[in-house]
Amino acid sequence: MSDIAYRQTSDSVPPLTATGSAYLEMVRRKRMYGGLLLVVFVALMASGFSLAEHRNAGGFLNGLPNVFAFPSEVLAEGWEKRANLPGLIWEHVPSLIETINIAAVSTLLGALMAMSLSLLATRGLARWPRAIPLFRRTMDGLRAIPEIVIALVLIYILGGGPIPAVIAISLHTGGALGKLFSEVAENADLKPIEGLASVGATWGQRMWLGVIPQVAPNWMSYGLLRFEINVRASAILGFVGEGGIGHDLKLAMQWGQGRYDKVVAIFLLLFLTIVLIDRLSGYFRNRLVKGH
Repeated sequence: MSDIAYRQTSDSVPPLTATGSAYLEMVRRKRMYGGLLLVVFVALMASGFSLAEHRNAGGFLNGLPNVFAFPSEVLAEGWEKRANLPGLIWEHVPSLIETINIAAVSTLLGALMAMSLSLLATRGLARWPRAIPLFRRTMDGLRAIPEIVIALVLIYILGGGPIPAVIAISLHTGGALGKLFSEVAENADLKPIEGLASVGATWGQRMWLGVIPQVAPNWMSYGLLRFEINVRASAILGFVGEGGIGHDLKLAMQWGQGRYDKVVAIFLLLFLTIVLIDRLSGYFRNRLVKGH
């Protein structure tokens, strides 16, 4: 009897050799696909480099030794006038505050937009399920257009200043955070929402009381991370006339030799600020997500 039971059990298990062969075949197939992707990637890189080399005014390889010429000139002048750096750093603190204000307002407006879009685009939570593709494509469109492109268009409409920068960064932030917020909301527990629906709660009440408490820590974490990115984005937009410390950096670089100490001071101020924001936001993200 025991022999029969053992024989039946062993017959139901596939032979080890067949399993091993299938595994090896899968490994070979993955390696083949990986090799093909690597070949395609190298071919695209080589063709792109060749095209850029032919269209450039000068050759990339010939000009490569000059890559560090300008930075070394800036650093040499900054070191020579290092006694002026503390005063120059303090001089540009108001511009830095303007840049941080642009980033903070943009992050807040973009996060509010992302909250609405993400809840309307999440399966199982959307108020209008048939409109989910519309809201998803809206987030894709906002995410696809770079901030600098939106800002350049708005300059012609609204003129220079911080307002175009706030609008441009807010729109891009809404699309980027909306995608992340939606992925977090998809993992929310539906039982509280079903309980609220059974007592007659509206869609807004179900979202506010059943979903937001679950996703708030992760949403806050993503919002803080996006604030770091927006500080850098607002500084970059200063180069196209949007104000803030980026505009001061552009003017200092245009003045050229003799003013490079101001360039070094602005770079130092911006670097220290980004490091400080990164440390603070990382601390608060850990507190929100991990509780310590």
